[in-house]
Amino acid sequence: MFIAYFFYTFRAYLFEIIPPLAAGFLISGIISEFIPTDWVERHLGQRGFRPLLYATVLGAIAPVCCWGSLPIAVSFYKKGASLGTIFAFLVATPATSISAIFVSWRFMGWWFTLYMCAAVIVMGLIMGLIGNLLGIKPRMAAGAGEHCEHCDEHPAGAEENCPSCQARKTVAGRLASVVRYAFVVMPKEIGLEVLTGLVLAALISTIGPVGAWIKSYLARGYGYLFALIFGLIVYMCSTMSVPLIHAFVAQGMNIGAGLGLLILGPIASVGTILVLRKEFGLKILIVFLTAVSTLALLSGYIFSLL
Repeated sequence: MFIAYFFYTFRAYLFEIIPPLAAGFLISGIISEFIPTDWVERHLGQRGFRPLLYATVLGAIAPVCCWGSLPIAVSFYKKGASLGTIFAFLVATPATSISAIFVSWRFMGWWFTLYMCAAVIVMGLIMGLIGNLLGIKPRMAAGAGEHCEHCDEHPAGAEENCPSCQARKTVAGRLASVVRYAFVVMPKEIGLEVLTGLVLAALISTIGPVGAWIKSYLARGYGYLFALIFGLIVYMCSTMSVPLIHAFVAQGMNIGAGLGLLILGPIASVGTILVLRKEFGLKILIVFLTAVSTLALLSGYIFSLL
């Protein structure tokens, strides 16, 4: 029975993330092929406030969730984006989406929804500033572009000697390059982490059901502790989580804790944790999770006081 429910949950997660993840891979392929590296370095690779604003706004309007944002963020990083802009993008993108905004408006009301959107934008900017303070250089600026980004046979800058690069100059060649990057390169880059995240999310959901005890224990301060733990260990898509948060609040959960969970859950997915660990290391991951958790729960607490 347990195994059957696990596979049922895993399949549900898998079917849910395939469309946004495929969209994220495709967008990452388009970014790799059509957005020049010098443009990314110029607009997203600096430490000023403007790149953070660009990344936050881009993340807020991008029609992808946490899983879809991962390959896009990795692509930006490979193109030379700073850690601050990556942090801002990884906060703003999964926490908001057009569908999540409309669903939240329907379930939670306009005031809750507007506050949530504003809180996410502010969080994105703050996380961007924190990322810039960590002193991690963009990958391209650190000298990672020693080879042609489209093949492993020629050094960067020698594309005229590269048959693969010459073939890419045709329309068909460029489209083929987009598809190759999206569905070959990116799955190799983060596919294992995403799959592992899905397995863990399904396992946790299977062995950790949430019961009616929420009514008794999550009405006050314990609600924030629950939001912290639940948000960090359970996969929550921003759109999918709105009805869940509505049910928690309807059962008696503190509405501030509910808002904190709604923001934290999509940002701190298991997939995001694993990819950040791989790309940036454990220290950066700990800083990211600590700051995101603090800001999300603080935003919820402030809302509960209004």
